Amino acid sequence: MANTAFLKQRISSIKNTRQITKAMELVSASKMRRAQDYAKLSRDYADAASELLAHLSTLTEVKTHPFFNHRTVKNKLYVLITSNSGLAGAYNYNVLKLLSTAVINDRNHGVKSKVISIGKQGAHFASRLVGVELAAAYHAFGDRPSANDIKPILDTIVKMYDSSEIDEVDIIYTQPKSNLLQIAKSMEILPIKPISDGKINYTNFEPTVSEVLSYSIERLLDAIIWQAVLDSLASEHSMRMMAMKNATDNAGDLINEYTLKFNTARQSGITQELAEITGGFEALNS
Repeated sequence: MANTAFLKQRISSIKNTRQITKAMELVSASKMRRAQDYAKLSRDYADAASELLAHLSTLTEVKTHPFFNHRTVKNKLYVLITSNSGLAGAYNYNVLKLLSTAVINDRNHGVKSKVISIGKQGAHFASRLVGVELAAAYHAFGDRPSANDIKPILDTIVKMYDSSEIDEVDIIYTQPKSNLLQIAKSMEILPIKPISDGKINYTNFEPTVSEVLSYSIERLLDAIIWQAVLDSLASEHSMRMMAMKNATDNAGDLINEYTLKFNTARQSGITQELAEITGGFEALNS
């Protein structure tokens, strides 16, 4: 009976865990839908910002601007986007793996690596990497980040790049492809590279190219970084939803397994008691 008592307690514990994971799955699903809608609103603007910056880099007038000036890479900065917490499947692992691979490649080429982390998980990881400087760390911005949240990060990047403290900037984040597919990717944002396919949708600049650069370039970079944050947030909720769904399904499988063991143990106990009663009855009649 001691074995059945343990199995019964175990089943009860797993059922409680399943209730928690199911609730977390539903919460993540709701947050995922809101985050996807929020990210979708600004995606076209961010894509247009990337295209405009790429086009600007092909113009002769911008060659002297530091953001378009390609120099020898001695120091590289990574803007790493992770979550504050775990329980999100491989969400954090995928971007941290990309960072590790990039840092090893930098080290092999004599390049020093620096990291600006958005999210506690990335900050903890980067601080333990040998030879990597954690330049700044920010908590994740919640479910409704704003452009004002990104401003301090962009100011830090611009200051470091203008002072030649860094020569190249990559942003490592997770891009959602569907509810089931999230892809970790690394995107170079500085220096700005020319458009590769030669397709130019913007041909007129008013009043002048120099004034466009003065007033818009940082704002366009801000839009690109902000979109990466929004995409990462949508990916985080999606991957957490799937992780909690898998945990809920696994809990159900465990409950079925332990219930079978419980019934088997109980039946064995009943069979043993019947055998003992029958044996005792036969002993009294002999």
